Amino acid sequence: MGRLQKYETKKGDRWMFIIEDGVNPQTGKRQRIVRRGFTKRKHAADAMIDLEYILGKAKLDLKNDITFKDMAAEWLDVYSNTDRKISTIRVRKHEIGHLNKFFGFRKLKDITKKMYQDAITSLKVDKKLSENTISGIHGTARMIFKRALEQDLIFVDPSVYAYLPKDKKTVEEIENEKIEEKYFEKNELKQFLDAAYQLNFEYYVMFYLLAWTGLRAGELAALKWSDIDFKECTISVTKTYYNPSNSTKKYTLLPPKTKGSIRKIDVESEVLQALNKFRIQQNEIKMQMKHEWHDHNFVYARIKGPYWGYPHFIKTIENRFNAVLKKSGIQKKLTPHSLRHTHTSLLAEAGVDLQRIMDRLGHTEDQTTTKIYLHITKDRKKEASQKFGELMKSL
Repeated sequence: MGRLQKYETKKGDRWMFIIEDGVNPQTGKRQRIVRRGFTKRKHAADAMIDLEYILGKAKLDLKNDITFKDMAAEWLDVYSNTDRKISTIRVRKHEIGHLNKFFGFRKLKDITKKMYQDAITSLKVDKKLSENTISGIHGTARMIFKRALEQDLIFVDPSVYAYLPKDKKTVEEIENEKIEEKYFEKNELKQFLDAAYQLNFEYYVMFYLLAWTGLRAGELAALKWSDIDFKECTISVTKTYYNPSNSTKKYTLLPPKTKGSIRKIDVESEVLQALNKFRIQQNEIKMQMKHEWHDHNFVYARIKGPYWGYPHFIKTIENRFNAVLKKSGIQKKLTPHSLRHTHTSLLAEAGVDLQRIMDRLGHTEDQTTTKIYLHITKDRKKEASQKFGELMKSL
């Protein structure tokens, strides 16, 4: 092959760029890529650099022999340099891992629609992955193949029109599914919080706050005293805790799950009184430990050594919840997230409309929240229908 050459040139009122790699000795044909139609020279130059990067990254010649594994690695590199959360990138890596088991060393151009469909089906039938997990893997594949299409490395996207298998429930599962099993009833919540108070005051304040605000566990772990306005009675939610390695000192604070998750929550004075009492206790320990305290202002900081002041793991919150649930004697299979669902049920019972509940929880949409809301308000809807019927009868 000859020496690689590249240049921009103008034809009429449009710019184009050309990348040449000499003559292929086997075919005698010139190897070149031409892209036309740019209104400005800079646009042509930028597009050429972008394509060069793809070719160089995968160590390609111009025969488009790139493998799926190389293309996925290149896409992830570009994707990671956009404004993406660390946790999102980690999920994408995991999803690429699933795809590489099927296509890793295959050439992109050789992957057919049938191959792709067989892989997606296998994820459900053989790997027993959930509908949501498969949907995420498929979404990552779509972005990788789209990138390849944009670079003219393939001409057909094999992931287009793929059928994603759905989770199927048996008749028995549907009949036995009770939305009430996803949250505490009012009397159960009191029973749970009473058990928490008896077990440990910190546990009590932690779960009291979750039930009265609907915070996620990650938002709770990241909460700082500076987020709480005791004068205005509000809590600002601006971050979430992330620690995939479960190493106490290697935690990261990330932006919340979605833009809608950034919010300010009005809270009752009773909640703030409990928090203030807990802060006084924490400050006493903090003063004793002085320079050993990791002073980053966390509300739920570790008050036992050796990692004084560091935020708790999400798993710690789960373990504490399980300990309280066991002590309470409540037989439901619940998690800390159930307190978020409980908050939804209490708001619905208090007459708060669904949109305001969504805003308070930092949701754009959520099936479980909607189901709980509809379940709680069904009697109110029947009452409205009866009142309407009575009105019409009087006409």
